Amino acid sequence: MKEIRIHGRGGQGAATAGEILALAAFYEGKYAQSFPYFGPERRGAPVVAFTRIDDVPIRVRTEIHHPSCVVVLDPKLVRTVNVVEGLVEGGIVVLNSVMKPSEITIQGKPSKIAAVDATGIALKTIGNPITNMAMLGAFSVATGWVGIKAVRKAITNRFSKDAAEKNVKAAEIAYEKTTALELKVN
Repeated sequence: MKEIRIHGRGGQGAATAGEILALAAFYEGKYAQSFPYFGPERRGAPVVAFTRIDDVPIRVRTEIHHPSCVVVLDPKLVRTVNVVEGLVEGGIVVLNSVMKPSEITIQGKPSKIAAVDATGIALKTIGNPITNMAMLGAFSVATGWVGIKAVRKAITNRFSKDAAEKNVKAAEIAYEKTTALELKVN
């Protein structure tokens, strides 16, 4: 089972990203579930969403404490939240960052760090810094767990035509521009 934890801020669409990721997995014939963690958060406060993907029915319904992959929508969160807490050894980290993966220091032992300037892509394609759909494109290429065609279809089926076109473009550009660094896990 692949367990994904998505970190963002209230209003950035972490929950929507999780839902669309689960829908994309479903379109590929996989089982999936997605749910946000809600507390007293408000717009701009750190939030988290969870998604599971598997080839067999998923019975567990708890928060994800040991993710296979962590997706970070807001690059400033890495300074205030331990986004890699519980990341399994050999896990994957997908960051919204202008830095190259080789310039990024991550605690723990991920096997791969992937990065893309999702904020820049979102500003150019959708006109605001909502990075969630760009980060799904980055997730697709970084993990290979869900294809970009399924991500495109899920976005198209979730949003109005105009919004879907812009968000699909953001995901596709991020898919093309994401860079990754494979790390040795001892």
